[in-house]
Amino acid sequence: MHKLIFATNNKHKVDEIRSIPGLNYEIVSLKQAGIKIDIPEPYNTLEENATEKSTVIYKLTGMDCFSEDTGLEVEALQGEPGVKSARYAGEGKSFEKNIEKLLFKMQGVESRNAQFRTVLSLIVKGTEHKFEGICKGIILADKRGVGGFGYDPVFVPSGAQRTFAEMNMEEKNIFSHRKIAMDKLIGFLSFSPLKNSAGI
Repeated sequence: MHKLIFATNNKHKVDEIRSIPGLNYEIVSLKQAGIKIDIPEPYNTLEENATEKSTVIYKLTGMDCFSEDTGLEVEALQGEPGVKSARYAGEGKSFEKNIEKLLFKMQGVESRNAQFRTVLSLIVKGTEHKFEGICKGIILADKRGVGGFGYDPVFVPSGAQRTFAEMNMEEKNIFSHRKIAMDKLIGFLSFSPLKNSAGI
């Protein structure tokens, strides 16, 4: 089975990617690959940060790899927290504090429209390819559910009645921005001219 290094230290994201049906690749986390680094996210766009992470790992290992950067973009907040989603309330990356700050800024706001947007950066044989996934929904005024991670307890995807935090992994994958982007990546690897050269 072909291996792809997933350039993340976030166990939740690794589990989510591995849960996608039909994924015929061995996803290797940084920890499993013996890579003990925390890759910076210094840029102002998801696209640039995703490229940074995959490029660092490809240069380090020479192996096919991919990375992702995801942001919650709230319409009433002009796209905040966006690229700063993980550090919205500070460098500590606290899910709880990030949600608290978001809900504080959303007090009294009638329009609750938001979207999760994921950008994947895949590097195969030195060539980068990008894939995007978007899940639209709304922000609740209070948290619901104990599953998931990040902003999942306050986000209800369009077409659903429950937050991501109230769904199991299979249910979340029906709507997931990360799955949408990953499906595009899998489709590319399955049908592209790189298929044979990548050893897939």
